[in-house]
Amino acid sequence: MATKIQKIMESNPNTGFMFGDWLTRQGLDAKGQHAYMKSGWLNRISKGVYVLNGTAPKLLHAISAYNNQLSKRCIVGAYTALELRGYSHYLSLGKPQAYLFTGRTNKLPSWILSHDWDMTVKYMTTSFLGDDLLGVETMTFEGDILLVSSPERAFLECLHLPEAASSLLDLYYIMESMTTLRPRLVQSLLETCSSQKVKRLFVYMAEKAGHPWFKALKFDNVQLGLARYMVVPTGKYIAKYNMTIPKDLAEYE
Repeated sequence: MATKIQKIMESNPNTGFMFGDWLTRQGLDAKGQHAYMKSGWLNRISKGVYVLNGTAPKLLHAISAYNNQLSKRCIVGAYTALELRGYSHYLSLGKPQAYLFTGRTNKLPSWILSHDWDMTVKYMTTSFLGDDLLGVETMTFEGDILLVSSPERAFLECLHLPEAASSLLDLYYIMESMTTLRPRLVQSLLETCSSQKVKRLFVYMAEKAGHPWFKALKFDNVQLGLARYMVVPTGKYIAKYNMTIPKDLAEYE
């Protein structure tokens, strides 16, 4: 009985996480999937979602399968993308966190959000950087292909998180190490970004860090807005960007 599932695995050696629709396209219909589950070859995570028996499913492998088998676009972004790319200044305590992003019309299924994974899911639906995956790149992770935000995009995503205001100095430490950002990509992202708060904070931090790539940016098409913005209720006012930011960030040298 194992012949068909073995052939599928031989053709897809890095696939331990399988969706029913994908298995059907590989030649294993719903009846066969049920039979393999009954015989102990497959374990069901949710309806139409399986892993090989004896496999401990990992979140990022599930996201890879979700994207590649179902033609979805879930992005691994923010701090998780920065860590995957070697910016290890941010070290989460306890279980690692996975920051995931989708558009508002492509929400993750509830079983992904509720399953007990090896990482804590931190999920947002947003289009503040548009819907064209600008600055999103493919990355191989433990044999699987993921959609991962570039460092340029990931930093903007960090600034967009609800909890960003409480960790701006930590984010600035990361900005100090981002010496090789691509100015053309930064330019495109800033022009596309719809959050004035994010744009002002990014430009302020980049200018403060004094990176050479910052000098290549042109701000004619970057709308920073005119209204005063209170990033925090009390702090230090930065007149150039008309915003109030945490005092420890403003006074850090």
